[in-house]
Amino acid sequence: MRPILLALPLICFSLPALAADAPHGLSAVWALPFLGLLLSIALLPLLAERFWHHHLGAVAAGWAVALLVPWALAFGPAGAFGVAWHAVLIEYLPFIALIFALFTLGAGIVVQGGPWGTPAGNTLLLAIGTLLASLMGTTGAAMVLIHPLLRANAHRRRKVHLGIFFILLVANIGGSLTPLGDPPLFMGFLRGVPFTWPTLHMAAPMAVMAGLLLLAFYLLDRHLAAGDPPRPAEEEHLRILGWPNIALLLVVVAILAMQGVWRPGEVSILGQPIEGERLAGVIALFAIGALSLWITPNSRHAANLFSWAPFEEVAKLFIAIFVTMAPVVAMLHDGREGAFAWLVAAVNMPDGAPRPLAYFWVTGGLSAFLDNAPTYLVFFELAGGDPARLTGELSRTLLAISCGAVFMGALTYIGNAPNFMVRAIASRRGVHMPGFLGYMAWSFALMLPPLLVVSWLFFL
Repeated sequence: MRPILLALPLICFSLPALAADAPHGLSAVWALPFLGLLLSIALLPLLAERFWHHHLGAVAAGWAVALLVPWALAFGPAGAFGVAWHAVLIEYLPFIALIFALFTLGAGIVVQGGPWGTPAGNTLLLAIGTLLASLMGTTGAAMVLIHPLLRANAHRRRKVHLGIFFILLVANIGGSLTPLGDPPLFMGFLRGVPFTWPTLHMAAPMAVMAGLLLLAFYLLDRHLAAGDPPRPAEEEHLRILGWPNIALLLVVVAILAMQGVWRPGEVSILGQPIEGERLAGVIALFAIGALSLWITPNSRHAANLFSWAPFEEVAKLFIAIFVTMAPVVAMLHDGREGAFAWLVAAVNMPDGAPRPLAYFWVTGGLSAFLDNAPTYLVFFELAGGDPARLTGELSRTLLAISCGAVFMGALTYIGNAPNFMVRAIASRRGVHMPGFLGYMAWSFALMLPPLLVVSWLFFL
């Protein structure tokens, strides 16, 4: 964090208008720090693994400063502080509060026994996790179920595919059926999309995606299991320990639901408005995480090999991601007048009518690299932003935006919140998870066939 501390005097000496919006008409050159951060995440673990492991936070902070210092020179110190403060208060704090709560709760829930550890049992656990993700969120389901999956398969020599399919299914596609499942759908709910709309419209595309991936997983897992050591004899009786944390998990779901219906009004912190319900949610989630740490016995944490390392990695990387991607999102918001006008034009016909197939692939492709929640909001607004019209005559367009954001958030580690967490936890348990580019090779190979089927069935 030293580069940020050194830059603070430059960007903070003036306090008026701290929450200044990003200017319109930005040049694409402002996207370079974000691109540099992505390349660092992709290449440094391969080219300089030891350096990356020890200096990940400094590299991330350096790219944030590489944006904020030129921004301060171009638009003033208050403008730079405004961009950073908006990213931290509006994007990062709600994100990291939810991650903190679910990470601590998941570490306090131990699932013992069960049929997992065989191809059929592993497929069953992935199917259960895919369904649970819509009820408790992709992050919640991922944090609870990744431990029993990896623990049950500790005897396997080849298990990279376990983590990869888990990210695709439980951490992403499974969140398709309710606004509680995945952040993009929750953003739509806050914009007026009915709570049951995803359940009624996304069930069929989700069934296609999940069905094809579960079939692929079973066939691959059965093939790999044939050459791995047999599962050791152990108790098959299923036991779930940590019920207080499960109760707190239900409280987290209630807090997320509350933010969709409670409107206490906005408050301003250092000039940046924030919805009262969002601020209350951040405070409550941090409190729940702290309470979980207090009430969870050390034996539960030991069973899940609890370590702060996965959380620290996500916390350091995503604050820089949210800061550096701010200009990119602003350019997309500029629509036909911005640097990405060609991209915006691609999703609409010359007369302004939307192309559902284009919305599906463009929303999805950008969701993989820009985080799927803000990308969903950008294309929701580009499609008109009227929830009544988007859930009526333009329902195929909203379906394309929703499916693209939820499904293709799985294409990279940074596309959705739990992806990096699952990777870090799997690595902690001895699974040699691929790097950024290696994961993309897996995800594109596995996801493209079902995505093409979904395109053909629902958006042509």
